[in-house]
Order: sequence, then C-alpha cells, then structure tokens
Amino acid sequence: MQIAVASGKGGTGKTTVATSLALCGGADVQFLDCDVEEPNGHIFLNPGFIGRTTHCVTIPRIDSDHCSYCGKCRNICRFNAITMFGQTIMAFGELCHSCLGCFLVCENEAIVRDSREIGVLEWGRAGELDFVHGRLRVGEAMAVPLIRQVKKRARPDATVIIDAPPGTSCPFVESVAGVDYVLLVSEPTPFGLHDLQLTVQALRGLDKPCGVVLNRADLGDERLEEWCHQQNIPLLLKIPFNRAIAEGYAHGQTMVESRPDLRHPLENLLQEIRQ
Repeated sequence: MQIAVASGKGGTGKTTVATSLALCGGADVQFLDCDVEEPNGHIFLNPGFIGRTTHCVTIPRIDSDHCSYCGKCRNICRFNAITMFGQTIMAFGELCHSCLGCFLVCENEAIVRDSREIGVLEWGRAGELDFVHGRLRVGEAMAVPLIRQVKKRARPDATVIIDAPPGTSCPFVESVAGVDYVLLVSEPTPFGLHDLQLTVQALRGLDKPCGVVLNRADLGDERLEEWCHQQNIPLLLKIPFNRAIAEGYAHGQTMVESRPDLRHPLENLLQEIRQ
C-alpha cells in the first residue's frame, strides 16, 4: 500500500507527520521523500546511506552538418529550448524539458542525444525503516523525472509512506500518482483552508481518496473543520500546538520523539488507513 502525505502549502507540518507516521508502522514500512527540491526527511530519520546514483535527462544537441534549417524542431518546442537565426541553430539544454519532440520531427538526423544531470538518488536504512530520497541539482527546474526515479524504488511488499512536495503543481501530481490514499496535513487558518481546498480539488480530479490531519488544531478557528464536514472529508486526527514539538523540530527530532504520547494515535491512524 502507498500513502502520500501532502499539503497545499509549506509549513503545515507535513514532514513532521510523515516521518512520525513512518516510525509508527513497524518493519514493513518504507519512507520515500519525494520533496526533491527541499528534502528534509533525512534530518529527522537520520538514515545510514548505502547507495547513491546520479540521474540525467535526455536533451538535444544540434549536428549542423546534417541540419537543413527547416525549423521543425524549433516550432515544436514549447519551452524555447531550440532557436534559429537564418543558418544558425542553437539548443539550450537548461531550458529543455526532455519531451523528445524535436527528435521525432527531425527528418535529417541532425539532432543528437545529449544528457543533463538533474540530481541524485540516495537510499539506506534508518533503524528498521527503509529510506529513499532524491536531491534535485541546485538551479534545476524539472523535479518530476527525479520523483519518478524515487518512486521506482517503492517496494510492493511494504507500506510506503511518500512525503510529497507542497502545493498542487506537477511535482505534487507525480508524487500522488498511483498511491492508494492521500493524507493531507493542514492548519486551521485562512491560508490553510484555501490551500486545502485547492489540493482536494486536484485530488478529486485524480480520483484519489483523502483524509485530513489538522496540525496546531487549537490555534485557529472552526472554518476548516466545518468545510471538511460539508465536503464529507474525514478529519482523521487533530494535533494541538505544543512547544515540545516545536523545540524538538528545531533539534531534528521527530514528533513521536518529542511527544511519545502521540505514538498511539498515529499507530491507530495508520491502521485505519490500511483498513
């Protein structure tokens, strides 16, 4: 089973919940950090890494000796990664989204396959927990290909906890694709409600079941809970604000380390999702 832990915005406690949930699952749990632009699950779980690979995407390089300057490759590229001025044609690898359309339309074999490094994949163990994460290269705009590589290492025999990127853009969609359930971590504020509504709308378009964990539940108002009730979205757990959790977070501790009394509610939450 695959469970994605997501949020409409950053700072809601998504990784705090995801890491603690993984620690409450026993030996058959695998943790995948798909927030590749800013992975921080390793800070809390402190895995010992045993493997590392570099991942690249295919980009075009122009062979001007074979180019007829027809402009088809330039015309098909929606990201302006190929441009042409008279008898001069250039490919900009940093702008390429690796759709490979330019290779398909070139009739003269003037486009040669080149590669661009996008990031690294690392895996290891955090106690009995299987851990995988990706780290996007600084300045790289394409997170989706690296997220796919992280998800390829998901074990079919495990309960897989996926720490998804915040927001509802392409990295989020790729992270929740194929999962069985999405656990949304939110907070009872106007921003929290607004972004939760956007995320739920996206998940309904993807036909993904979801439930809500309300973090810092005692600091805001009742509007988010009322909206969840109106939309028949289960509110699975409410976590009140606690200074011990914030202090533990600052020291790289998981929530269940700072507040051991929350382990039992999180174990029940994971069991409820599994059932």
